[in-house]
Amino acid sequence: MRRPSWKPSLALAATLTAGLATGGCSGSDAATSAFPSWHNTQVNVVSRMAVGGDVVAVTSMKPEGALETVALSLRDGRRLWAHPATMAGRLPGMGVSTPALVRSGDQAVVVALDPGKQGRWNATLIARDARTGARKWSRPVHSTFGPQRCGPYVCLSEHTALAKARMVVLDPATGKVLWKLPGISEVEWSDDKRVLLLRLASNPMVESYELETGKLQWQQPIEQALGPGIDLSGGWAFGAAGDDLVGYVAPYTNPRTKKVSAFGLFSIKIADGTINWMRPSVVRVYPSGNPGLAPVVRPVDRHGSYGGFARLDPTTGRVVGQITASDVPGSGWWLAFPDRMDKLGFLQHRAKGSAFDLAAGRPVPPENVRAWSFCVTDPKPLPLRGQPPGFYSTAALCEYDLGTGKRVTPASTPPSWYTGSQDGWRLWRDERGGLHAVNDQTADSPGMYG
Repeated sequence: MRRPSWKPSLALAATLTAGLATGGCSGSDAATSAFPSWHNTQVNVVSRMAVGGDVVAVTSMKPEGALETVALSLRDGRRLWAHPATMAGRLPGMGVSTPALVRSGDQAVVVALDPGKQGRWNATLIARDARTGARKWSRPVHSTFGPQRCGPYVCLSEHTALAKARMVVLDPATGKVLWKLPGISEVEWSDDKRVLLLRLASNPMVESYELETGKLQWQQPIEQALGPGIDLSGGWAFGAAGDDLVGYVAPYTNPRTKKVSAFGLFSIKIADGTINWMRPSVVRVYPSGNPGLAPVVRPVDRHGSYGGFARLDPTTGRVVGQITASDVPGSGWWLAFPDRMDKLGFLQHRAKGSAFDLAAGRPVPPENVRAWSFCVTDPKPLPLRGQPPGFYSTAALCEYDLGTGKRVTPASTPPSWYTGSQDGWRLWRDERGGLHAVNDQTADSPGMYG
């Protein structure tokens, strides 16, 4: 299974694209001067960010196209260390892999794939001290989608290009295998006791495992929520909403049968896997909040016609704001949302757009409505050395005046529904790949990409 290439196209900007486009806005450090903040221009961030132990870990691209793992101080953005990085078997539609950052006792380790090869192995998984970069342990790898943090441990789906694919759970201090599962899995949520995995199989499931022992606690087939015919080739996304996990599976058209797979949003209880609510036959739109925070969707009927737009309550699945299909303007627009997502905007670049009050479902004057949308409508793939084509940087957002269609300069800090927040810090990349951070004590929440 794979996720599709996320390159946006103008026609699908509001529906099926996931917006992993090159670009972003530089933001305004002046706008955040009331809070501790920093901006590091010495990196070219192309992955998501991992935070832990007062360290930020990212994958950065060098001018010649080589990748490197970079660790920075969360407090001031100072570069701590960098080492070469690579990908071995990761699919382009999944984006550039992010290092796993895991706390181990009083220490934190950064785990990433190093290009060093050992015999028949294509790369080496290396764990390093998060602050010093000192090497702690290594593990040869044939193919993998990349390491992930799962509670206090490291989860790694390995041999992903082979029939003997499996997921191993590793001790971050030693690299010792604690337990393993056959097949390919992705971590969607974890705490210190439990991990929820998406099992990538012909009948995809969400499963809960006890982290210490690997004991299966519960499993929930996704088709129970969205119906038969699930195909993860269209992509997926998950996010936590309190005690629940909200999941999204995108549609995929089988090139052989021309049939569209089942798709939509659903919520399950983290404790026992019980389905809370389901919204089949809706597509997630971009940009928008994480499925577990502020999902915005568009219904699709069985003939493939799109309806209006609706923002859902992630706890109940109920509609908390919507506009009808007749309100949607013609072509050439890009979705845009203000900081509080109380309005929905249709951005026309360098021209007057339109805006709607989501709660009331009524149009509002677009003049002086500031909203956030993607900066680049036709991104270029990353010129990565030694990797298949089709990888894109994670996108950042720019602020626009919907009344004029022009960028707002200087831009303010991007909204929390996009950046997310961890330990009071919010981080984002700008259009040049630089990394920004502000400690505004926003409550912990997932960002658009997790």
